[in-house]
Amino acid sequence: MSELGRRCLLSMIGASLVVGAGQSGNAAALSAVRKESREPYEDKVGALLARMTLEEKLGQLQHLAWAFDSNPGSGSTTEVERAARAGRVGSVQSIFGAKATNALQRLAVEESRLGIPLLFSLDIIHGFWTTFPIPLAQASSFDPDVPRSDAQVSAAEARSNGVHWTFAPMMDVTHEPRWGRIAEGNGEDPYLTARFAAAKVKGYQGSNLASKATLAACAKHFVAYGGAEGGRDYNTVDVSESRLRNLYLPPFKAALDAGAATVMASFNTISGIPAHGNPHTLTDILKKEWAFGGVVISDWAGVQELIVHGFAEDGADAARLALNAGVDMEMVEGNLLTNGAALLRAGKITQQRIDDAVARVLRLKYSLGLFDDPYVEESTAIPGPTSAARAAARTAASRSMVLLKNDRDVLPLARSVGSVALVGPFADSTDLLGTWAVPAAAERFPAVRILDAVRKAAPAADVRHARGVDPEGEDTDGIEEAVAAAQSCDVTVVVVGEPATMSGEAAARSDLSLPGAQEKLIAAVARTGKPFVVVLVNGRPLTMGDWLDSAPAVLEAWHPGIEGGNAIADVLFGTVTPGGKLPVSFPRAVGQIPIHYNHESTGRPYKADDKFTSKYLDLPPTPQFPFGHGLTYTTFALGAPEADRTDITAAALHAGDSIEVTVPLCNTGSRTGDEVVQLYVHDVAAGIAQPVRRLRGFQRVTLAAGAATTVRFRLGAEDLGFWTNAPKGEFRIEPGRFDLYVGTSSAADSRLNVSIT
Repeated sequence: MSELGRRCLLSMIGASLVVGAGQSGNAAALSAVRKESREPYEDKVGALLARMTLEEKLGQLQHLAWAFDSNPGSGSTTEVERAARAGRVGSVQSIFGAKATNALQRLAVEESRLGIPLLFSLDIIHGFWTTFPIPLAQASSFDPDVPRSDAQVSAAEARSNGVHWTFAPMMDVTHEPRWGRIAEGNGEDPYLTARFAAAKVKGYQGSNLASKATLAACAKHFVAYGGAEGGRDYNTVDVSESRLRNLYLPPFKAALDAGAATVMASFNTISGIPAHGNPHTLTDILKKEWAFGGVVISDWAGVQELIVHGFAEDGADAARLALNAGVDMEMVEGNLLTNGAALLRAGKITQQRIDDAVARVLRLKYSLGLFDDPYVEESTAIPGPTSAARAAARTAASRSMVLLKNDRDVLPLARSVGSVALVGPFADSTDLLGTWAVPAAAERFPAVRILDAVRKAAPAADVRHARGVDPEGEDTDGIEEAVAAAQSCDVTVVVVGEPATMSGEAAARSDLSLPGAQEKLIAAVARTGKPFVVVLVNGRPLTMGDWLDSAPAVLEAWHPGIEGGNAIADVLFGTVTPGGKLPVSFPRAVGQIPIHYNHESTGRPYKADDKFTSKYLDLPPTPQFPFGHGLTYTTFALGAPEADRTDITAAALHAGDSIEVTVPLCNTGSRTGDEVVQLYVHDVAAGIAQPVRRLRGFQRVTLAAGAATTVRFRLGAEDLGFWTNAPKGEFRIEPGRFDLYVGTSSAADSRLNVSIT
């Protein structure tokens, strides 16, 4: 250790920075808050309900789709316009632009009988005009301010263009990197996902939904969608009550505690019951146990798909099952609108349930201020990314990058470097936005190219470019040119990965290696013997072949968004020191999947010298890179953690008492950098087998060279308890020992044991 490092460690005791967070309030208090939040509009909602016909009520529960880039009167959206005039639609999806939304809104407000305004919604997943990094990338930041910034920028841009409602955040925890929608979520951990879900909801919704700079958020997909068998989209999920509540539900609870206005049902079955027809999840848990008073919307044609699931006989049956289970608004298919009156006459649905669903929709419209001001000011609509928005996206992208490997300190590159070869299919590509970029934004505001950004970052360098291979093609003819560029330059940056179309919805992969001939390109560059760096742009964890051993440095940049090129250059040249960590484990091979840090122990856990333990014959038991892994350009040292007590009663925990864990942290290197300190918990013996580790705290800390601080975490009831397999779930804190692990990844050594009574 350097002399600077020794001085830093000696100073740890004297420095202290409180960066821990307390626990959320109890369910009764939250229920009271949610009830109170509904009360300001109840008289208005009740009065309007009393004036509505059954047809108008059913119309409010109908959500229709608009044709992109269409305007009212164009002829392509006649059905929606007719429904708006008749008061037979409550919400319209994919219409935006102040002029277009105002024109359609006028049909509903000024020509329908009751003048009830429309909701306008859009899939704004990681940006409206300003495309931020994909959510999985943002999770790598381990910084909730990153999704909050994304949501605030997105909300301001979208609301000024007439959009009121976004179908985000997605908070589906998953252990399946084959599942394309892993790109839309926050990875494999429920605690990390919960923290990010809450931050994004608050970013979208602010303190006042009626503001012209906020959006109603939608917690999706409810629930367990991330457990799809084989990683195939829309597939079956068979899950126990305890796993449902311990793994999949916590992020949704956090989003609702943060005030999420709406929830979307998921496509999958849950232990045989389709989510759109599941009263246990939609009503018993969501609406009764959690007292959710907002809108539950179906996913696209999700009600209709109850028939395909083999759960409903026809459209009328599907409408009955979905409404009675707890779905309030049907997306695109009109099963409830078409069959609602007949179902009511037959006693298969009730007027009370219809009125409850309509009240939820009206309440949302009142909270958005649409009855007071249904239009947007066309002259102030934000036309594109501002310089401030671009700066926020650039910061988000650089904070989201993960340095996986950096042998011999190849990175950062010196700005004085004489020559740089930039090769690979994404070196000069704008395909950096990732899945679910708004189509109009992708067309009008493409990503900054990495080649352009590198030339700007190192203006004196001779920067040479060769594509080498196509992203998915097997043709290797261009590799020779790339090798020639590498041989003639001081250092080579190889930019490889997945096209955006290979992740997201309906984009499952059975092979997670680099597509096409990209691995051959890396191998050819490696054979030159010259220094090189691999930059990955992708939407999911990838498996890495032999090329990983030959690559001195690997930077995981994900799909980094509109400012991706600049952010990558910032990290490559050290303007920004990388500090991100992996929110999901990277498998060594597809055959290891599922592999995740928070697995349960078996009766025969892995032992290298014992065949009869849980393992593969041909692979190590660990992932290629574990959850929480990430390097930086400096070095950090953690001191010995301490707890302010070594025992506590369950009663005290239930009453709100807690344990504080502190750990000294010091930057022992020569430059400012970030470290993410992570706290994991293991309940050693419990009534249900527990994960070997559960993340229950993290803090990203920036320290100057030689600086030190003390990171503090607080553990309460929800950190030390778990949900059982009782039919409706039971939260339990059991006596016994809890081991706490503090480190810089999920693979950290044990530093502290705490006994809890």
